[in-house]
Parts: sequence; C-alpha cells; structure tokens
Amino acid sequence: MDTRKIRGLSSRLRKVEARANQPAGDASASKLQTRQVTKQPPAATPGGLLSEGVQLQNRYKILGVIGIGGMGAVYKAQDLRFPGVLRLCAVKEMINTATDPQVRRMIVRNFEREASILATLSHPAIPQVYDYFTEGSRSYLVLEFISGKDLEARLAEVDGFFPEEQVIQWAIQICDVLSYLHNHKPRPIVFRDLKPSNIMLDDHGRIRLVDFGIAKLFQSGEKGTMIGTEGYSPPEQYRGRAEPRGDIYALGATMHHLLSKQDPRLEPPFSFHERPIHQTNPTVSRQLVAIVDKALKYDVNERWGSAEELKRALLALVEHGGSSKMESTAPFADAGIVKPLWRFACEDEVRGSVTFSEGKIFAPSYDHNVYALDAESGKFVWKYAAEKGVASKPWVEEGRVVFGSVDKVVYCVDEHQGKLMWSMPTKGRIYSSPYGKFGHIFIGSDDHHLHAIHIQSGREAWTYPTDGEMRVRPLVTEDMIFFACQGGIVYALSLSRELRWRYRARRAILASPVVHEGLLFIGSMDGMFYALDVRSGWAAWRYRAGGAIASTAALWEELVFFGAADGHIYALDVENGRVVWTYQIENQVTGTPTIYNENVYIGGVDGALYCLDARSGTLRWRYQTDGPLTGAPDIVDGIIYFGSADHYVYALPA
Repeated sequence: MDTRKIRGLSSRLRKVEARANQPAGDASASKLQTRQVTKQPPAATPGGLLSEGVQLQNRYKILGVIGIGGMGAVYKAQDLRFPGVLRLCAVKEMINTATDPQVRRMIVRNFEREASILATLSHPAIPQVYDYFTEGSRSYLVLEFISGKDLEARLAEVDGFFPEEQVIQWAIQICDVLSYLHNHKPRPIVFRDLKPSNIMLDDHGRIRLVDFGIAKLFQSGEKGTMIGTEGYSPPEQYRGRAEPRGDIYALGATMHHLLSKQDPRLEPPFSFHERPIHQTNPTVSRQLVAIVDKALKYDVNERWGSAEELKRALLALVEHGGSSKMESTAPFADAGIVKPLWRFACEDEVRGSVTFSEGKIFAPSYDHNVYALDAESGKFVWKYAAEKGVASKPWVEEGRVVFGSVDKVVYCVDEHQGKLMWSMPTKGRIYSSPYGKFGHIFIGSDDHHLHAIHIQSGREAWTYPTDGEMRVRPLVTEDMIFFACQGGIVYALSLSRELRWRYRARRAILASPVVHEGLLFIGSMDGMFYALDVRSGWAAWRYRAGGAIASTAALWEELVFFGAADGHIYALDVENGRVVWTYQIENQVTGTPTIYNENVYIGGVDGALYCLDARSGTLRWRYQTDGPLTGAPDIVDGIIYFGSADHYVYALPA
C-alpha cells in the first residue's frame, strides 16, 4: 500500500476516540470503549465517577471501578436482589454528552437497541447481559462479571513467549465465538475491535470476549463510522466498512502480537509483513506463521473466508501433531486440509508399499494377506493368505502378482482372481520386495541369498550368496544387477552373475539401490548416503545425515531425495551431494519418497504423509494417520495410494 495512504489512514484512526464523544447517527457512537485501570492513568469522565456504595435502580451497588473509557466507565457491582449470596456483575456506563435533545434521544434509542441485541446472544465465550436502563444522562448495561485477566495483561506478565500450542487453543476458541457472531440471525454481528485487551482468560482458563461496545450488525455494502484500534483493525475498516472478515484480520493481528510480542499499535498499519513473527520468536512453526499471514492479507478476498475456515486450519495443525520446523528458507505455502477419497481396513498393519496395476491396488498386510482393491472405490476384490505376515511390495507383471512373506515363501497369484499360480520356498524370512526383468523375478531372503525365479513356472533359475540377510529390493538394468545386504555390502553383478565390484559400508543396508546417469545411490544404517560409480563402485561422493538411513532414494531432475532416522527429509544435488534443502518432522523417516508433479510425497514414523515442494522443501500439506508409514506411496492419475500401520490402505488426491 502507498505510504502516504497509510499515514493518512493512520491519522484518521487517531481521531476515532475524539469522534466517539460527538453525537452521531451511527449506533456505534453510543458504545463504550474501556481501558484497564492498571494499564494507564484513568481519564476523567464527564460528571465524575460513581462512588463506592452508590446504588443504581435500588439494586446494583457499586463496589469499585474496573476500567475507564472516553464515554464512561465499567464498574464492579453487587446485585442486591440476591441478599443471601454475593452476586457480582459488571455495570458498563455510557454518558450522553449531546446537547441537542433530538440527538440525545437518538443516542439512547441506539443504546437500547444494541443492548437488546446483546441480550439475545447465548454463547459460553460471551458474557451474559442481565439488564439495561437509563438514568438522566447516563445509560447502563449490566453484564456477567468475569473474574480473570485479559490477554494484554497476561502478555505483559509472561517471561519469554506463550507456547505455540496455547495460542492455537485460544485462537480456536475465539474462532468459535466469531463464527457464532458472524452467523447470527437475522443479521451477522461484526465485533470490530478484537485485540488482546478485549479477550479475557477467566479463572477456569476459558476465553471470554468482552467489550461489545462497538460491535455492529452487518449488512452487505453498508458503510459506517470508521472505528476500531489502530494496528489491529483491517484496512477496509479504516474506510468505514466493517464485515466479518475484518474480525479475521484482527484475530490474525492478535495472534501475531501474542506470538511475537510485537505490539501493532506501535508500528505503521498493515506492516506485519515487514515484522515477521520469526524476527523475534524463531520457535514458532512455519505452518502457524502461514495461517496467521493469511489472516493478515491486505486484500480481504485473500484472507480466510470465515472464522470456521480458519478454525479448521488450526485444528488440522493440532491434529497433525503441531509444528514441524523447516530448515528450508523458502516461503511456506498454505497447508491445505486433505480428505481421503476412500480407505480400506485390513486386519493388521500395512508395513510395506502398495502397488497399482490395471485399476487395482495390491496391498501387503501383516494379517498374512495381500489384498486386491478397486482403485477407484477402495472396494474389496480378493485376498490371498500366506502363512505369516507380508511386508514385501507386490510385483505385478503379465497377470501375475508376486510377493514374499515372513513364512519364507515367494508367492505368485493370479492378478484377476487371486488364485495361487506357484510358490517357491527359501530358507529364510522374506522382507525383500521382488523385481521383475527378462522373464525372471529377483528377490532377496534372510537365507543370505539373492534368488532368480522364472516368472512363468516358479522354478528357481539360480541363487547368489550374500554376506548377510538381504532385505532390499534388487535392481536389474540392461546389463547389471545391483543389490545389498545386512552385512553392509553393495553388490554389482553382470547378467552372467560375474561380480563386477562390491562396496562395503560401515553398517547394515536396508535401503534399495537406485541408479541415475552412471551413479548408484543408496543409504546405510551408518548414517551415510553414498553415490557410487556404477562401473567401478568407487564413491563419487558421500553425505553424512544425522541418523541411520533405511529410506530408498528417489530422483527428480538434478535432485535426490531420502529420509533418515534423525527426522529429516533430505534433498541433495546429484552431482556433488550438496544439501539443497531439508525438512524436519517429529520422528524418524524410514519411508521411501515418491515424486509426482514437482512434489515429494513421503511418510514418517509419526504417521503423517507429507507433500513437499520438490524444489524448495516447502510443506504443501500433510495427512495424519494413526500409525507409522514405512512404505512408499504409489501415485497414479493424481491419486495417492499408501498403507499405514494403523491397518488402513488410503487413497488421497495428490
């Protein structure tokens, strides 16, 4: 916005309080704005303050002053109609200073109309209105007395910063009451002056919205008096327009203040983008920063569309485990809320990767079954039961579905009916996923061998011994076979099974090899990620992550992606291993990334599926399940298919 316009609007808003003392046709001119006595010296009110002991209507005994504003005061009082108990109430006073009798009557009518409206409100966060009346030049509103402190007072008392989770919970409660007001019938009510001093935290820790002095019934296109508090008020309110999304802006400004301790009243209006939250409080998650930034958009149409929409974004952040810190410096994209197209319940965990083929999803489960599901609807088609759990990603080729089981057997079943076509036993449990090439299935076993099996007959063609259990998926190119084992050895064989080279890592290898432009990429439990020359086995470069690597790499353009036990997702330059970006979650990352439409999709042990921008590492969204995600998602035609240890297979829109 033009600097001169900001100065002009700022200057206009400073005149609000002075204008509030003048008679006006707008109902808001009759509203009382209060300030806490403890925050600044009391302003003298016309006619003087009511003394302690004074009784109003022979019912309300004044006990003291709570706050003072430009048009009156707020008193703590006792309702004498309940003599057996001490029933407290708040009495809000408005002094009518108009000299014209007609204007005086109009101000009283406006006050009574607004008091009647407030008396109809029923929400736990809104103080109840008990009574209203006029005595001489003063009108009074009797409200529920709230014992507690406002958030401005709490902000002044707290050392350091409020916990992010606490601010989110407060904001969710405020969204609830704003949603109630904005959906009020027959016309929405716009609060118009949301700020920390108007938000009370009662003795039970609940949010209470106080000082409805300038709340206004909203009618689309209606223009009224410019009113509010500089710094918290949205730009359109400076121009005399109040609508529900203005309260969204004010809530964003309030959250910004609570999180950063940067008082917007001391800064030029609409300059939040120049004072990011991380400038003073770098601990706030970028997800929450993005939510606040969207609420503070200058253009009303770019903000959250409603308090309910903002609440859903905050709830999604809570549901998904709160903050995830990004080491990427790229700007954060708004996190969307993703809903599953369908999900299918298995009887036990889905630890392996699912496979899409010809309109069906093939999902391995630890309930001993491989399930065939309709990809469009998620409906059950068939299942085949092994003797023990299945963690092997099925390989589908020529109408055959091949997989291994912990029962030490390799199975091949008919793709359409799920009937057994052949099986081949090994001498060890099978966690390895099969790879098909040249009419053969290549699969590893805990019996320390790589097995080559004829896909048509199930007859074993040959085996190759390894230095440990083989739990990775082998990779077969046009002239080489690559695989690795728990002994920490990477092998490169010719198609005639001649050993070309072997490379020894310092610990076991659970990640499968990936080849790209003459380099083989693989991670190890020693925390190293290796780029090996496919012809010689020499290390072109190595990168040390902060934890063990069991995640198989994925490649896109000139980047290679993988996860690690340190909770980071890494993107490295394929040529030199330089870190391009990292993204941190709250637990280990053992799942394999999948690239689709310039996004990286990867699951974590925290149970979330993450969608990150492949270039920057910016979080686009995350979807939370109730169990670890250790496999790789399969993405076809914009649909993501994956399994979770919560026993479900999911289909989400990409």
